[in-house]
Amino acid sequence: MSSPLSVAELGLSQVRTWPRRIRALWRRSLRFRTVSITVALTLVAVLASGLYMSISVRNDLFSSRLNQVLDDSSRTMNSVQRLFESADISDRVAITTVMNTVRNQMAATSSSQLIAGYRAPGQEYNPYAPQGFRSSELAGGVLSTDLRHTVQDNLGEQWWQSVTLTTQDGDVPGVVVGQLVDVPGAGQYEFYIAFDLSDSEQTLQFLQQTMLIVGLALLLLVGAVAWVVVRLVVEPITIAAETSQRLADGDLGVRIRETGADELATLARSFNGMADTLQQRIRELAELSLVQQRFVSDVSHELRTPLTTIRLADDVIYDQRHTFPPATTRTAELLHTQVERFEVLLDDLLEISRYDAGSVQLELEPTNLASLAQDCIDGMEALAAERGSDIRLVAPGGHGDVEIDPRRIRRIVRNLIGNAIEHGEGRPIVVTVDSNADAVALSVRDYGLGMSESDQEHVFDRFWRADPSRRRTIGGTGLGLAISTEDAALHGGVLDVWSRPAEGSSFRLTLPRVAGGPLTTYPLSRVPADADGTTPVRKGEES
Repeated sequence: MSSPLSVAELGLSQVRTWPRRIRALWRRSLRFRTVSITVALTLVAVLASGLYMSISVRNDLFSSRLNQVLDDSSRTMNSVQRLFESADISDRVAITTVMNTVRNQMAATSSSQLIAGYRAPGQEYNPYAPQGFRSSELAGGVLSTDLRHTVQDNLGEQWWQSVTLTTQDGDVPGVVVGQLVDVPGAGQYEFYIAFDLSDSEQTLQFLQQTMLIVGLALLLLVGAVAWVVVRLVVEPITIAAETSQRLADGDLGVRIRETGADELATLARSFNGMADTLQQRIRELAELSLVQQRFVSDVSHELRTPLTTIRLADDVIYDQRHTFPPATTRTAELLHTQVERFEVLLDDLLEISRYDAGSVQLELEPTNLASLAQDCIDGMEALAAERGSDIRLVAPGGHGDVEIDPRRIRRIVRNLIGNAIEHGEGRPIVVTVDSNADAVALSVRDYGLGMSESDQEHVFDRFWRADPSRRRTIGGTGLGLAISTEDAALHGGVLDVWSRPAEGSSFRLTLPRVAGGPLTTYPLSRVPADADGTTPVRKGEES
């Protein structure tokens, strides 16, 4: 049973994965991107228009309410002024009576009970001057000092200020309007009327709530419309993408269903026409490839018979070359060399034709790769010595038996060593064999001419030579590395190369311990440990 903490941690981990999931959905789904962008732009438009309308309505409501307040206050103050001017103020009782009448008149005329009146400061003492009055709601600093000073300095002028009024319903917005009035016989008095604007605030809140609801409804509506439109548009594109993927995977008979006569139907017709043309061209190329393969195979087989006859005749001539004049002897030797090279080329062409036809099968045997490499080195030591190269075997691993086709692997190793002798410039050649739990590997390192990066891209191509002007001294056919690559791939392995100009080359053959099995680790690094400016890669890591 999970503890509450573990459940919370699980929920938190799921929340943390949301941004990654959303980013992945954004990259994969055109529909999600389109709807999201449409809804986002609509949201921005709704927020911008709603904010503008809210500010405009608020300003209009306040302006209208303020004008109404000022009109009511002006009318009230005029009434108060007339009342003072028409009253007979002869003693304290009379002026107190008039002041009470004025207070009631202000409340009745302005429809506001929030009123206050103060005798302006700085006047001479008058025993008949009545005391001021004030509603309890205007206590606590509602009437600011700045407002009172402004009113005191401007006789007969209206001044207003926005305030916060404290009522039974809580704090509400309001406006206080003040004016200085001259009371005959009593001096100057400040009169203030506060107006509650909560009704305007409620109207504004109602409008804002209405706009919010309308905006959300509009947002949902636009999102739904965008989803429907995108579905109508993207669905054919999705079908086209899936169909093109199936076509790329080799299903040449797949087509898009054509409906209507709009742009999407035109896209479907164009795609289907392209698929028909592609299928036709691939069929023609396949037939041409079969003809080519058959031609190479037939020619190679047909050449076998005359080549056998030529070889027999060449052997007879070559065996008697010492009885010929020097020029004829040299001709016999050249003929013998070229016949041997032609025979090797014919064998390579036959082998390539078998790979092209897909008729090659492995003959697996338990084989010690280190012993196989040593046999190949022993067989080519004389040739290496003739070129001035010393071949050394370094085998920290690879002594256990693995299931390989020894004939094909021996052909790869001999070809790699032969190339190293050919291009090694008489310098040492190091053959390294190593292994791990999953794979065995062999590398052939020379310190000769090396190759540029562009040459490395073509080194495994058929009949390709890094330097066409360079004379071949061993007599290769130009198909050795191409066949070696096919032999390695047939085992589920990889043949790759590292090379640098003037630093030599290193060809690496890596084979899984089980033929055709997955190749996940590399016992030998592709970059040699003694390469200048490089750091050796640890065993089991790919570089």
